[in-house]
Amino acid sequence: MRIGLLGTGPWAQMAHAPALSGHRDLDFAGVWGRRREAAEELADRYGTRAYDDVDALFADVDAVAVALPPGVQAELAARAARAGCHLLLDKPLAPTVAQGRTVVEAAEEARVASVVFFTTRFQPGPEAWIAEQAALGGWFTGRAQWLGAVFTSDGNPFAASPWRREKGALWDVGPHALSVLLPVLGDARRVTAAAYGPGDTVHLVLDHASGASSTLTLSLTAPPAAAGATVELRGASGVTLLPEDSEGVVPALTRAADALLTAAGTGTPHPCDAAFALRVTDVLATAETLLRGGAR
Repeated sequence: MRIGLLGTGPWAQMAHAPALSGHRDLDFAGVWGRRREAAEELADRYGTRAYDDVDALFADVDAVAVALPPGVQAELAARAARAGCHLLLDKPLAPTVAQGRTVVEAAEEARVASVVFFTTRFQPGPEAWIAEQAALGGWFTGRAQWLGAVFTSDGNPFAASPWRREKGALWDVGPHALSVLLPVLGDARRVTAAAYGPGDTVHLVLDHASGASSTLTLSLTAPPAAAGATVELRGASGVTLLPEDSEGVVPALTRAADALLTAAGTGTPHPCDAAFALRVTDVLATAETLLRGGAR
């Protein structure tokens, strides 16, 4: 599969470009970026081509991987799908439900595969745990704490990201927590949100279709020593914790590319496709509306 990369920032450099170039079943065919010089530098580093015209890249490849802000991703992903390209996307899918729906509809109409890179869902231990707990059922409640130190650690490459500054932890790490809880506890029927704590810290309470509830604490303003992710489930079978994975992002993104290849080859949607990511976006947008309205 010939695949192109959209984006040249830190995430493209540390995750996407190494994963795409090192994948034995992908031909890393080109890079497009909003800054020509950055695209040329990244393309040169990996022995591929820099494109000035994103539509020319779409015409030359079978798929695209996107490492761009959510609003830019949504617009270009829809265009890529209409051009017949399979989609390896990042979270969040889009900054609004309407934009996310446009991506989903474009992919469905073009009959292209989509995979959204919720990191935890492509780590072997955590993904096996999620499948096991979903099959087990009987959960009473869940608790997720997803605490980042993006805004408190020195030299973090994502700290200056305009969309993270605007959207905060709700949209940056919220998708990770939801990607674990929703498959296990079921879709969210109701959402409550409150902004208590330092910086961008927010708290959500979800009422799930299974009858279980869950709480989420999300932040990018945690002290570095307190950063980390924890998911705990309590139910009829006892208490269980999401296992940690220290493998790194490139192997996980490589598995996401594997998933895209399988979905494209079989026509069977992956559980983390654009439609699932749209549902995550819907939950985030509902919480954001509540927070803007002063929900407490």
